[in-house]
Amino acid sequence: MKTYFYIAISLFAITNTYAQEPVDALRYSWTTQSGTARNQAIGGASGSLGGEFSTLFVNPAGLGFYKTDEFVLTPGYNLYNNKSTYKGILSNTSHSKFNLSASGLLFSFDNNQTNKVRNFTVAVGVNRSADFNSNIFYKGTNNKSSYSEKYLEELIHNNVTDPNRAAQDYPYGSSLAFNTYLIDTISAANGSVAGYRSLATVATGLNQENTIVSSGGITDIALGGAVNVRDKLFFGGTLTIPVLNYNRSSSFKESDATANASNNFNYSLANETLETKGVGINAKLGLIYKPVEYVRLGIAIHSPTFYKLTDKYTTEIITDLEGYGGAGIKKQSSLDLNNNLPGELKYNLSTPWRIIGSASYVFREVENVKRQKAFITADLEYVNYKSASFTATDNNIDTKNYFIDLNNAIKEQYKGAFNLRVGGELKFNTIMFRLGGAYYGNPYKNEKADRVKLSGGLGYRDKGFFADLTYVYAMNKDVNYPYRLQDKPNDPASIKNNAGNIVATIGFKL
Repeated sequence: MKTYFYIAISLFAITNTYAQEPVDALRYSWTTQSGTARNQAIGGASGSLGGEFSTLFVNPAGLGFYKTDEFVLTPGYNLYNNKSTYKGILSNTSHSKFNLSASGLLFSFDNNQTNKVRNFTVAVGVNRSADFNSNIFYKGTNNKSSYSEKYLEELIHNNVTDPNRAAQDYPYGSSLAFNTYLIDTISAANGSVAGYRSLATVATGLNQENTIVSSGGITDIALGGAVNVRDKLFFGGTLTIPVLNYNRSSSFKESDATANASNNFNYSLANETLETKGVGINAKLGLIYKPVEYVRLGIAIHSPTFYKLTDKYTTEIITDLEGYGGAGIKKQSSLDLNNNLPGELKYNLSTPWRIIGSASYVFREVENVKRQKAFITADLEYVNYKSASFTATDNNIDTKNYFIDLNNAIKEQYKGAFNLRVGGELKFNTIMFRLGGAYYGNPYKNEKADRVKLSGGLGYRDKGFFADLTYVYAMNKDVNYPYRLQDKPNDPASIKNNAGNIVATIGFKL
């Protein structure tokens, strides 16, 4: 419960509800490896293989294997299916989306094969490093707590006894609930405000439904280079500008689970929107060493990504209280209390460091890659998810304290985890067959979650042209909390997301 305590304190200590939660830091850090169709077919394991455009985004030392210039384009098509379980009830949703993965240009410069530095390579490209497209729905019956109780906690924690403050000072939370009578005052004997109560019928049960639709992603724009030292040692580096775009709309509905039409509660609906945009910067450094011809060993370090982000958010509450507070449906938006403008907050986010160790074995390792027969390769990656942190961009003491508490919550909720990627290729002259898999470990301390990818594909290479086709089946397990309360158990929905991704790459040797 320590995590929830930190979250509650940070939310209640200020008069404006901020949109950030620990899950935001995880969303922008717990990403899986994408890349070209070839790279995805072998599970994304490209840390030591070299000679593959995706190494620009994983271990840029691999660029040093190139001897020719190259153009690469990688479109894809995703099919998503979400299964959510909440309070014992299973729900399903599905959707699809086009995407663009690793694409760009690469130039290799020969430096004379008799020199110590045999060649050097530069590359520029774009890659979709995170995909936020999701459509989640779950429902269940709850007789222990209500979504509306988070508004009660906000007022009680801030010792709000003036109804005028309750109606005005919390435009993204309890003020909307108060003005639509979802929560109301409790009067003392002398007529003063003794507290607040919710009209939601918890004791007799609430039917709860949550719909969350999100879209967007992170697109990396990268510039990298590498040098080849005597075909034994390869060094590389990449400077990356990630462009982040995240949009989410959520709708949480509570309705009376009984047929009672005179208990002052029919339903309440809380609609929220969040738009996050920004850019960041990070660096990647890598090394690949060939101790013997058939073996390649690699190591890469990814710096944190330092983002400058802007949130814009709105909240709306709609209630039907069966005549309580006046006839008809009541409705109010945060726009009504904020000059018809969404709430806005600018802040910084730092994601965790990453370190990747990798190894490959190439069957029949010869200079002429057309004569190589097969390879197997593996990456082991470590990410310390609890090291992600938010910071304020201004000197507002409330905002600074909010982010301090939020960072404490991140440390309490998350931990470090290992990710494993393995794959291989079998080559028959101009045709290649590939298989791969990846496991992304659980970032939570007290919850169960992981991500698994299984992949396979075909490739064709001949006379300066290549084409690859891959199918990736991804299985994700995660949790979603519809709301969090300080003094009651917080039950999450269990989310299982299965996605099929069809990826194609076409390329030309220039």
